[in-house]
Amino acid sequence: MDGSRILGRPEEITRRKLRARTGVRKKMEVVQQDDEALVKLENTGIERSKAVDSAVLGKYSIWRRENENEKADSKVRMMRDQMIMARIYSVLAKSRDKLDLYQELLARLKESQRSLGEATADAELPKSASERIKAMSQVLSKARDLLYDCKAITERLRIMLQSADEQVRSLKKQSTFLSQLAAKTIPNGIHCLSMRLTIDYYLLSPEKRKFPNSENLENPDLYHYALFSDNVLAASVVVNSTIMNAKEPEKHVFHLVTDKLNFGAMNMWFLLNPPGDATIHVENVDDFKWLNSSYCPVLKQLESAAMREYYFRADRPKTLSAGSSNLKYRNPKYLSMLNHLRFYLPQVYPKLNKILFLDDDIVVQRDLTGLWEVDLNGNVNGAVETCGESFHRFDKYLNFSNPNIAQNFDPNACGWAYGMNMFDLEEWKRKDITGIYHKWQTMNENRLLWKLGTLPPGLLTFYKLTHPLDKSWHVLGLGYNPTIERSEIDNAAVIHYNGNMKPWLEIAMTKYRSYWTKYINYEHPYINGCKISQ
Repeated sequence: MDGSRILGRPEEITRRKLRARTGVRKKMEVVQQDDEALVKLENTGIERSKAVDSAVLGKYSIWRRENENEKADSKVRMMRDQMIMARIYSVLAKSRDKLDLYQELLARLKESQRSLGEATADAELPKSASERIKAMSQVLSKARDLLYDCKAITERLRIMLQSADEQVRSLKKQSTFLSQLAAKTIPNGIHCLSMRLTIDYYLLSPEKRKFPNSENLENPDLYHYALFSDNVLAASVVVNSTIMNAKEPEKHVFHLVTDKLNFGAMNMWFLLNPPGDATIHVENVDDFKWLNSSYCPVLKQLESAAMREYYFRADRPKTLSAGSSNLKYRNPKYLSMLNHLRFYLPQVYPKLNKILFLDDDIVVQRDLTGLWEVDLNGNVNGAVETCGESFHRFDKYLNFSNPNIAQNFDPNACGWAYGMNMFDLEEWKRKDITGIYHKWQTMNENRLLWKLGTLPPGLLTFYKLTHPLDKSWHVLGLGYNPTIERSEIDNAAVIHYNGNMKPWLEIAMTKYRSYWTKYINYEHPYINGCKISQ
């Protein structure tokens, strides 16, 4: 039979039409799927860009509230948008051999960059900005007529967004590294203060080096504070703020422990600036001869070659971002016995019943004697809990893949804060808290239970032995969290600059620093002489 007749049959024509329709439908489905995938990618990119830290990106962001007003700084916004489109069209022009247009776009882009500079408001722009905007509009209009391709532009925008996201991540890592580095340093002014005080202390005759009211040091009827610090200025703020807000200062006793290097300076400061009618005493941790490697597991571990390699390993990172996670392990505070002395309070103060432990990066804002009246219900530690719905729980600090942790602790147990803790020393001794600490510290010799610090072993040691205090007693985060409500800070008994941005460092958050500086007399001859300023 003739092939042309078969192809001409009505049923064959119908089948061909159906096949053609099916092919068109499948192609449309593929295109639709591709478009849907592009939309999903774009939406994902937008959501990710919203999560980018505005402190890293700077003041300009189309999602910021002040930019909801389209008339606000419209020229700055227009120039930034034009520059984005100019970069996109320049790539497209070069890829399509439109070299004249490519050169023109680059020229206009450089002009706009020079005009915009660091400006964040229209008032900061030069007079030539309007001309630059007009010239850029003209070349962008030409580029759109010659190069406009919706999918190509979308693809280029997505690449730029992903590149910006990677840059932000890298900047965040570098920022973390640099803040950790800054947190490790001692400002020149504080170093100067310590040196001058030390020299003058050792020029004093022995009889002038004694503090008054030594009979109060073991009186259990008074309010006793433990403060372990190697920072003279920070310790002075803790003592000053406590006394200035105390109802009966004469009933308060401060037990300061420092290291050998700062012992003279700490003594001299408080001899020159006694805390009113309160009692103060300064000790050197190196004089505690019982605190040695045969008794204290952490000291024994710090003497080991493996631990020295861990903290001081030679393979330094070659880039800032690579070193951000490693630097924190080499922070001197993790090697200082002052940091671990908190687990030996009954040994240091054997005749006291209760003691309030304070970190040196806190400020006291109201009378704290009410803490001695809090019933700890047989617990050893009174502390403010820090957990929310899903953060600051035990699994954040401890390795629950280790059976010693998983079998003995609840990963969802609530964490709590060091910095302001009421310790019942009688219960401490009855429950052998120091022995419990020794047990866990010994088991963590290879750092398989937790990585570093005193909070993780504290969580283990005081597990089910911590009484939660009202959160208004202790507000945390002033050393890292810029979003704490002012009312929450003002109503707190103690505010805590935990984090890297300590108030005595240049990287401190300005909005919180005045709560700390108000307790320093910057006209004091030693402080003024060392050029320590607000």
